[in-house]
Amino acid sequence: MGSMTHGRTGRLALVVLMAGGAAATSRTAQAQDDPFSGLPDSITLPGIVRDFRERSEDNGHQDFEKRPDQGFGQYAYIVADTLDDDAKPLFMSRGRKVTRQYTDGQGRNICPPRDHIPILPDDHSGYVRSSDGGAVTGPDAFHQWYRDVPGVNVSKQLPLTLVRRPGTDIYTFDDKEDPEFVSRGGFFPINGELFGNSRGENKNFHFTYELDTEFTYERGSGQVFTFVGDDDVWVFIDGKIVIDIGGVHAAVSQTINLDRLDWLVDGRTYSLKFFFAERHRTQSNFRIETTLRLRSVELPTTSALFD
Repeated sequence: MGSMTHGRTGRLALVVLMAGGAAATSRTAQAQDDPFSGLPDSITLPGIVRDFRERSEDNGHQDFEKRPDQGFGQYAYIVADTLDDDAKPLFMSRGRKVTRQYTDGQGRNICPPRDHIPILPDDHSGYVRSSDGGAVTGPDAFHQWYRDVPGVNVSKQLPLTLVRRPGTDIYTFDDKEDPEFVSRGGFFPINGELFGNSRGENKNFHFTYELDTEFTYERGSGQVFTFVGDDDVWVFIDGKIVIDIGGVHAAVSQTINLDRLDWLVDGRTYSLKFFFAERHRTQSNFRIETTLRLRSVELPTTSALFD
């Protein structure tokens, strides 16, 4: 009996050893298949969503369901080059309509010209009208978009999770892939919440959203940030605008390659602030794709529900 027990134990140990070896081999193979396996599978960032009533409602905000004077579409230069003293977008104009996108050498849409973003030889010029497009009402109304204002908006914290694409260092959030937002039919984070759904709808179409995060710049590593969606989106790095997709429009993309930003210093940490607005019924598209290893920044306390 003793020898039989010893033999079984030996065989069991051999099986366990073989299984452990197979698992280790599998992990090694996965690491070889995914050179970025040391990165986290996802990044969750805190954000703030603010709900507004549309302009036709009592205490409605004039910019929500506003039709631009020059028609729906993308508008540039609504906000200034730099954030204001509260690190919020600063009103610059009522917008100038973009009729042809500026693109880089890879054919990606890029920010219309700003003094702090160099024009590169491979860039292709777009066209922005010089006249006032009337995409927003004015500075006082715009000042309320990303601030808690009793009686005008209500807010809550809303985290956003970017998932790493297997085998790459690319992180994405896509309302067409995220299970929760797929079930909602788009980027509708506050259906049935705060002020409630838009009149006659089963969705809440009128809100703004902001993210405050940071990253370490790595020169020459191919760091990019891309947004695809509607409506207004502005992205600021180190307090300077790098993506400018204002206006009420269908889904539009824009990319910033951080190596274009010649003031960034390799190895230093910089802020990235993201501002979004959904202002018009029909749809809400929202996709972020980036190779930046974004990190959370503590957000301010949001408002209580104001009557």
